[in-house]
Amino acid sequence: MKKIDVVASATVYDDVSELPSNVQLLMNKAIEARNNAYAPYSKFSVGAAMLLENNQIILGNNQESAAYPSGMCAERVAIWKAGSDFPGVKVKQLAITASSSISKVDRPVGPCGACRQTLSEYEINQKEPIEIYFMGEVGKIVKTESLLSLLPFSFDSTYL
Repeated sequence: MKKIDVVASATVYDDVSELPSNVQLLMNKAIEARNNAYAPYSKFSVGAAMLLENNQIILGNNQESAAYPSGMCAERVAIWKAGSDFPGVKVKQLAITASSSISKVDRPVGPCGACRQTLSEYEINQKEPIEIYFMGEVGKIVKTESLLSLLPFSFDSTYL
């Protein structure tokens, strides 16, 4: 038996004003998307904004259904829209923000497991990391250099 250590690193910013100006713009787009989310059941709105290598910004937000939980997360809405509208174009950065109409979300909210899996496949296929920035409604922002930092033992098509 051999034990291995898995190490993840991240940069933490105290607020949006500390982000580079291009990332502030991306996060503001994610906030705009979050404000248009359809979340009448969970009351938890999420917005995502993706910067593609062709400088297009793709937005996504969570979309819920009365057949809860058959809705869709913001991150997957955005990545599938990017894949549909711009096939083969690499994703450079992703900004995510979340808020609740029940209580203030004041700590970073990263992608759920299903979104991590979906995003990891795009990152693996494009053979370049995707920078991820995520936050709540206010407060600190976490940045990882790669989606695989959030999913170190990823499952991909090489297992199939």
